[in-house]
Amino acid sequence: KMTKQFFNLHIWLKGSVCTHIHLLYLFLISLSFVYFAKAFGGSYMKSSVTQIERRFDIPSSLIGVIDGSFEIGNLLVIAFVSYFGAKLHRPRLIGIGCLIMAAGAFLTALPHFFQGQYVYETTLSHIPEENSTESILPCLANTSHLVINDLSTAASSSMWIYVFLGNMLRGIGETPVMPLGVSYLDDYARKENTAIYLACLQTVGILGPVFGFMFGSFCAKIYVDIGSVDLESISINHKDSRWVGAWWLGFLVSGFLMLLAGIPFWFLPNTLAKQCKSPSKKRQKEDIQAKSSSDTPEVEPEQGSFLPEDNTEEDAPQPVTMAAMAKDFAPSLKRLFSNKVYLLIILTSVVAFNGFIGMITFKPKFMEQVYGQSPSKAIFLIGSMNLPAVAVGVIVGGLVMKRFKLSVLGAARLSIVSSFLSFCLLLIQYFLQCDNSEVAGLTMTYQGATEVSYQQESLLSQCNMGCSCSLKHWDPVCARNGITYASPCLAGCQTSTGVGKEMEFHNCTCMQELKGGLMAPPTNMSAILGQCPRKSDCDRMFKFYMAVTVLGAFVSACGGTSGYIVLLRSIHPDLKSLALGMHTLIGRTLGGIPPPIYFGALIDRTCLKWGLKRCGGQGACRFYDSHAFRYSQLNSTDKWTDGWTLF
Repeated sequence: KMTKQFFNLHIWLKGSVCTHIHLLYLFLISLSFVYFAKAFGGSYMKSSVTQIERRFDIPSSLIGVIDGSFEIGNLLVIAFVSYFGAKLHRPRLIGIGCLIMAAGAFLTALPHFFQGQYVYETTLSHIPEENSTESILPCLANTSHLVINDLSTAASSSMWIYVFLGNMLRGIGETPVMPLGVSYLDDYARKENTAIYLACLQTVGILGPVFGFMFGSFCAKIYVDIGSVDLESISINHKDSRWVGAWWLGFLVSGFLMLLAGIPFWFLPNTLAKQCKSPSKKRQKEDIQAKSSSDTPEVEPEQGSFLPEDNTEEDAPQPVTMAAMAKDFAPSLKRLFSNKVYLLIILTSVVAFNGFIGMITFKPKFMEQVYGQSPSKAIFLIGSMNLPAVAVGVIVGGLVMKRFKLSVLGAARLSIVSSFLSFCLLLIQYFLQCDNSEVAGLTMTYQGATEVSYQQESLLSQCNMGCSCSLKHWDPVCARNGITYASPCLAGCQTSTGVGKEMEFHNCTCMQELKGGLMAPPTNMSAILGQCPRKSDCDRMFKFYMAVTVLGAFVSACGGTSGYIVLLRSIHPDLKSLALGMHTLIGRTLGGIPPPIYFGALIDRTCLKWGLKRCGGQGACRFYDSHAFRYSQLNSTDKWTDGWTLF
């Protein structure tokens, strides 16, 4: 019955010319859903970067390689899809791309079902019975009693290659969507409607990241092995740097969305009738007067371009052979890159992509390390505040283009102004900073109140020298004095009470305070599991940071639609798909692949405490120097954004 309905739909879609206007709207709706689905999957990948890094115990630079595999997939096929696809059945090629993206999403989630359970690193080798009140002895003078749980390193394996390949497949499948979809719309829509159609596409596309980041925030709070472990036995929460959320869940959802999104394109025709005008009576009178006053009609401002006007009618599309298309490929590339305006747009896009891709990939980690926010909260705020601001900015930019009927030169000016203002707002972020977290032996080598000093670049001090502590593991505790210690043993704690997340440590010798030359009471020498929160003024600074970033996202997005109009109006119609494809190819090759890698390498240089693999190698970073982290991110982003503004 469903097959018969699809067949009837296919016959109806191929019916009379009167349905072509409705088919264009159907194509717009379908393409918008594809934009939503692919943006949902891409943003969820960005939101899961931290979880994947911890699950596979890999550094940020390798995460950058995995994230860049999407652009590598684009690089492999974008030029051929853009050129040959424009001469083939464009809607069906988009449908094929959706199937490939769905397969890539499922492949990305596959390692979860073949790996063992995730076991986080901890120095606590004994779990007390429920009825016991005091059992764990963190500080042990005899090392034979200290059993370090290093099974957490089992999370590290070569199965991250499946994530790499799945993300690459998503990049291959996404290739035909933008160049073929946008060129299809622009070919059969009225020129004055193109801007608002593009604004609708980008707005719906931005809703995908909104839901993607919010779903990522939801999954980040769910333990990775939900349903297969006793959550009561887990002694860490979602704020801990060892926590791994259910990163795999969102890729399954993304895969099903892509399967649904690709269905309509199998039933849409290859060509449509040009969208005709339906003017009002007043407009009809104006058109009659314009025709009677001059034999040569004037070009409306919004239909202007950087190209000489060509009044010749287009011939009906003729069937072409693959050999003829291949023969014409090199001359088409030569014609395209002889366009100086197009070359300038390519340069600005490469500069802009470098700053944007590098920043958005590690933005949740930036908010976590610099402002002390949990990964789930950082992801939620990006999805609920930054991305809606971008959506509103895209709509406002499109409405400004249509309301003032901006020419191509006016659109270029609007894009330049918005990029300059967003660059100024980015500079303000230099002055919005918080102090480093106070971690004994890492960011603090001397505690004035406790008169405890640490060796240079070491976690050892006189207060924990006799405890035989492991220096390789990260199992932080927060003391009553507001200082974080790398483990209960390194805090000199002698006893503990409680179970799981409620565990508390007592008689910690490294917390002894001197008051009037006398030791403080033992009740102040206790600590709880987890890292200490930031100071209260950091929350206030974070609110200013969010306000500036939201405003910057809105201002930057206002120039997005106008930038696309400049691109579309600066190339010949027969080169439109190829130009959009090469723009995507070069932008993602030079502006999409390198940034996550070198941003990740810069971030790795700011790490103060690394996790440890079972084989003894370096795992995922547990704690960063927030000042160095901040400078590495903002300096890199500022340099690229500065270059974009100069262009």
